[in-house]
Parts: sequence; structure tokens; C-alpha cells
Amino acid sequence: MRDYARQQRDPTRHLVGLSFVVLLHVLVVYALVTGLARKAVEVIKKPLTATIIEEIKLPPPPPPPPPPPKKIIEQPKVEVPVQPYVPPPDIPPPPQVVEQPATITAVTAEPPKQEYVMAPPPPPAPPPKIEAPPAPPAPPKPAVRRGIVRTGGEDPIYPREAIRAGVQKGRVLVRLQIDEKGNVTDVIIVSSEPPRVFDRVVRNALADWKFRAEGEKYVGEVEVNFTLKDD
Repeated sequence: MRDYARQQRDPTRHLVGLSFVVLLHVLVVYALVTGLARKAVEVIKKPLTATIIEEIKLPPPPPPPPPPPKKIIEQPKVEVPVQPYVPPPDIPPPPQVVEQPATITAVTAEPPKQEYVMAPPPPPAPPPKIEAPPAPPAPPKPAVRRGIVRTGGEDPIYPREAIRAGVQKGRVLVRLQIDEKGNVTDVIIVSSEPPRVFDRVVRNALADWKFRAEGEKYVGEVEVNFTLKDD
């Protein structure tokens, strides 16, 4: 206890406290003078909160009142005064005129004079038409044409068999079936001298012959003569 009391009476201890208080006051005055206190106050202030206030929308105006009904003004009825009946004045009837019957005088008309006019002579009759005699009909084409001329094809070759057999000459009569284009469609042996010696070569050669096209089919007759010539 004695040490505590001694410490309380120690002037150095009170000097330190007084120095601290004085220093604190000096700092406060300095802060007020330089504006530090104002800044500290601004920092301490709470942040402001912004509140958006919506625009208050006014309610739509009420609809206009309906127009007042039109008043129908009835015009007062005008009574037409009734006029009293006035009888017409008495008018005497006109005097009657008696018509006398008219006399009819018959007038005899003269008959018209007849004039005779000569009628014109009748026109002459046209001369009779002289018709040309019809052309004589074309002579019918023969069933088998002779003297036809070929336009293409080779002559038949003298057969070797006839040469070996010593046949010096021969004759073959052939009928050809010819179509519209001039082509041979069939070869028919009518006669041959000597028989069957020249038939094969004639049939092979004449099957390739060409004739003039006539637009229709016909039969032609051809005579083929063979003569052995000495080389």
C-alpha cells in the first residue's frame, strides 16, 4: 500500500498524463484548422440510397356522355276552313241547229287511157357448150413386161460344167418378180436349152439385178443367151 501511494504522489506520472491530454487537444485543433476533421466526417457519413419514384399515371378520362336525344317538334296542325257550297249559276242550253241532209252528186270518172308499150325482144339463147371428148383410157399394162432394161447387176458367168461337157451355146428364158423399188424378189426359169445346164448361174446372177422403180410391183421377162468364145 505504501508503494502504491508513493506512486500516486510521483509528479512524473502526472506529467505524462497531462502531456498526453495537451497533445490530444493540439491535434484536434490542428484538424479543425486544416479541414481533416471535415474529411473524416464525410468518410463516416453513411452512403446515400437513391430511390426511383415512378411517375404516377393518371387514369384515362371518362368517355364523353352520349348526345341528348333530338327533340321532335311537332308543328301545330292548321285547320283548313270549310267553304260553303255555292250552286253553279243556271246557264241556258245552246239552241239546237237542224242539219239538212247533204246531197250526193255522182261523178262518173273517165276510164284511163290504155297505152301499149312494145316489150323488148328476148335475149338470144347462149350457144350450146361443146364438151371435149374424153381422153381415151390408158392401155392396160401387160401382165408380163418384155424388153425391160436393167440398171444394175452383173452378167451370169459361163459355167465350167458346160465347158467340160462341150456345150457351145445356150438360151434361158426367165421371169422376174420385181417390187416397187426395182429389186428382184424372185427368179422363175420358164425354159432353158440345154435343160438345167445354165439354170443355177442364171438364177444367182439375176437375183442381184436392179431395175427402174415404178412404185408398183410387176413381172418382167428376160432372155439370157450363152455363147462360148474361143480365147
